[in-house]
Amino acid sequence: MTNYPTPTQLYDAYIFDLDGTVYLGDALLPSAGETITRLRGLGKRTIFLSNNPTHSQQDYAARLARLGLPTPLSDIINSSMVMVDFLQQHLPGARLFVLGEAPLCHDLEAAGFELIDDPSRTDAVIASFDRTLVYRKLQVAFDAIRAGARFFATNADRYCPVPGGGQPDAAAIIAAIEACTNTRVEVVVGKPSQHMAAAALRVLTLPPDRCIMTGDRLETDVKMGLDAGMAAALTLTGATSAAMLDASPLRPTFVLHQLADLLPGAI
Repeated sequence: MTNYPTPTQLYDAYIFDLDGTVYLGDALLPSAGETITRLRGLGKRTIFLSNNPTHSQQDYAARLARLGLPTPLSDIINSSMVMVDFLQQHLPGARLFVLGEAPLCHDLEAAGFELIDDPSRTDAVIASFDRTLVYRKLQVAFDAIRAGARFFATNADRYCPVPGGGQPDAAAIIAAIEACTNTRVEVVVGKPSQHMAAAALRVLTLPPDRCIMTGDRLETDVKMGLDAGMAAALTLTGATSAAMLDASPLRPTFVLHQLADLLPGAI
């Protein structure tokens, strides 16, 4: 693996991915809890971003609290929240057909969107991480898009890391819809998109060069940080191995073997 530096200074704000970065399943990854607690003790902002819309803000807050990292809801952002904001800006009052699970559907309904399964009345199809996928859902999406519905997605992760392996994620749902409709997804709002980066920076109210994004995926976490003008740290605790890093054209600012590597040596 190419030699990458670790941080030699502290940043004002630390943005963390969750799955594969802070925890895996219901266990903190090595040094994650101590590092985040230390950063908070030094007066640094810590917020969390997740592309996974199968858990609500409240679910993430409850898990972090159980793991010893109590976090206000305002400091947790997931892709369903960013999708709500995107649709409110670009397609207010839309009637949606959602290939997704209950937390995403709840967030959309709570924001005033009507969820329907009539292709002829659907304004937009929303693709997401959906472990309840059945053929009928694909048929409705197919019919709706062919009838003129727009096509958006919460995230495009290929898989979600879980203890012992992974689960096929939203990329599989997107690919199935694209394949049968010959229609490309218009917008993916989760990492690495500008929509997710903007949501984080709105919470922090800081310029991007005073923030660092840390995550375990090059194509989402690192790319989003770099594209937004932040420092970007890749942690080798999740989806990306050293061999994958060497083979990638994406070059993170820092590479971490564990989150403790975020702390400069003198801290």
